[in-house]
Amino acid sequence: MTLTLLTAAGAEAPEGKFGFYEAMVEGGPVAWSILAIMIIMSVGSFYILFTKLFEQNKVIKQYKTVQTSFWRAASLKEGAAKLEKDGPWRQLADDAVKAQEEHGKMTDSLESHDYMHGSLQRSEDSINAVLAGGLPFLATVGATAPFVGLLGTVIGIYRALINIGIAGNASIDKVAGPVGEALIMTAIGLLVAVPAVFAFNWLQSRNRKISAMLSTFSNDLLAYMNSNGAVKPAVQAAPAAKPAAKPAAPANPTLNKS
Repeated sequence: MTLTLLTAAGAEAPEGKFGFYEAMVEGGPVAWSILAIMIIMSVGSFYILFTKLFEQNKVIKQYKTVQTSFWRAASLKEGAAKLEKDGPWRQLADDAVKAQEEHGKMTDSLESHDYMHGSLQRSEDSINAVLAGGLPFLATVGATAPFVGLLGTVIGIYRALINIGIAGNASIDKVAGPVGEALIMTAIGLLVAVPAVFAFNWLQSRNRKISAMLSTFSNDLLAYMNSNGAVKPAVQAAPAAKPAAKPAAPANPTLNKS
């Protein structure tokens, strides 16, 4: 008899449904809005990561052309023509050619040197500014995403406590579910922030490497112009061509006859 009553009571007890979707439904428009913000932050972070990574790889690859082909040219203008258009190295070379053409109009040699140095520095700064584009967004996501998720958690806990107060039942099974669901927003915030922080630091370190390359190239250009071509860096040897594949050995005539 007792077993029958317990079975009937268990069948009649309402089953609580817990999960991500239930937590979002319980949170209402505020929870959905916070989730949408998180998705935008995450998609934007990964978009910037892949686009900037592609851009950096392209710049580093172009630098090999500078080291192997640019300094073999007889003049800066001829060397600039060997570089890829719309690239940072071509921009620096073109600005160097323009500065070299303009500096002859200045009578003072010190002013001439400062003008060429300033022209290359401005060009270098503009390239670094382009390479740094998008990184502030990653820094913002890394700094704010946990707090946006925490806001969703606070609102979720507040709603859970209000519902528990209305129901008049504060047992552990009534509290653990709603509060646990509210913590989902904090977890989402961390999942969005951590990749953004890693991407920001990684891209920033690669940008510093490229900035050092730009500074080296700029100094080499300045030395080349001030020495009328007498001073220039050593030219690296071009990569050796791969040896041609050996022709296949002729078939054994003895085997063919057999």
